[in-house]
Amino acid sequence: MKAKAVRLHGAGDLRLEEFELPEIKDDEILVKVISDSVCMSTYKCAMLGEKHKRVHEDVAEHPAIMGHEFAGEIVKVGKLHQDRFKPGMRFAQQPALNYKGTMWSPGYSYEFFGGDTTYCIIPSEVMELGCLMEYNGQAFYESSLAEPMSCCIGAFHACYHTRMGVYHHEMGIVEGGKLALLAAAGPMGLGCLAYALCCDRRPGTIVLTDMNEERLERARDLFTQQAKDAGIALHIINTAGMDDPAEYLRNLVGGTGFDDVFAFAPVSPVVELASQVLGRDGCLNFFAGPTDTQFCAKLNYYDVHYNSTHVLGTTGGNTDDLVESLKLSEAGVLNPAVMVTHIGGLDCCAEVTLNQPKLSGGKKLIYTHISMPLTAIADFRAKAQQDSRFAGLADICEANHNLWCPEAEAYLLKNWQ
Repeated sequence: MKAKAVRLHGAGDLRLEEFELPEIKDDEILVKVISDSVCMSTYKCAMLGEKHKRVHEDVAEHPAIMGHEFAGEIVKVGKLHQDRFKPGMRFAQQPALNYKGTMWSPGYSYEFFGGDTTYCIIPSEVMELGCLMEYNGQAFYESSLAEPMSCCIGAFHACYHTRMGVYHHEMGIVEGGKLALLAAAGPMGLGCLAYALCCDRRPGTIVLTDMNEERLERARDLFTQQAKDAGIALHIINTAGMDDPAEYLRNLVGGTGFDDVFAFAPVSPVVELASQVLGRDGCLNFFAGPTDTQFCAKLNYYDVHYNSTHVLGTTGGNTDDLVESLKLSEAGVLNPAVMVTHIGGLDCCAEVTLNQPKLSGGKKLIYTHISMPLTAIADFRAKAQQDSRFAGLADICEANHNLWCPEAEAYLLKNWQ
């Protein structure tokens, strides 16, 4: 079978190319990929090439399909899995395999397994680990976004707290506590905010900061009413130009500091601010992944000793986190579309991936069977002047708080080729 995919040949070398997929083995499954959301981790992989820990050394001879946040339909099932999986099933997948101690993952490590493609082959270890599952939601993009949302969910579950004199970690953020999301008006920060407003351990107060007023205003539009409905005090703050943002943020919560603080940017001032606003037994989650292997920032070790503050970092989620995301999305409780600001086809995917840091907005959602330049949802109405199909997309999204939605996806798949 012919497939078309964006493949990695080396550092900075992504190519959209057509190639032949081999016939599947008895323990493999052939799938049709419909959607893939572009992750900043894919940019890091593309720029590092074979120097990336997840990329095989002979990637020049056996190029890797990019993309790991993908969803689609099962086409053909090897006989060893026919009792569980059937052609036509929609699927979700957890790319964090951790198979037998390796770091191999779709979108980094496999010649025929990844998301930026029309078709791919799911290898046996994915089913062995329970990382392929049936998806029963409305839209493919919700399944794609379950992976980045699982990273948010996993980060919340990984936080921990203690009681004085008791050597036991109580897992999760503090229920009814004070939560700070710093540099968080980007896609992952908004994903965490969306989860915080509906999770089973809801905080009583949430403070979200950033220095980009346009992104902050979008966050206010999306979440202010939802927070009120949930009975949560939400403060969305622009810290640009503040003389002492730490004092300002601590005063917002009575001067005592925060129970849980997430840092969403790998820059020293953000991490140091996170340390400064921790309250007693505060947990700092360094969510952002730096590319600098020597990245450092100041940490208040006085507070570590006397206030029992602590630091952790999370990357990715596990299968339980992904299942939780899917269930919340299917129930209409969690809307992962808050992360998405741009839509495009497979033909723009390589350029988008290589230019991620330069592109404004949030998540870029790729539909692999269409041809479409990367387009901001906010620009659909203006684009309709050149292409009337965008008028329909604009109507649908504007009726949905300017968010991507199942109706928009269905319209796109029907009207674009």
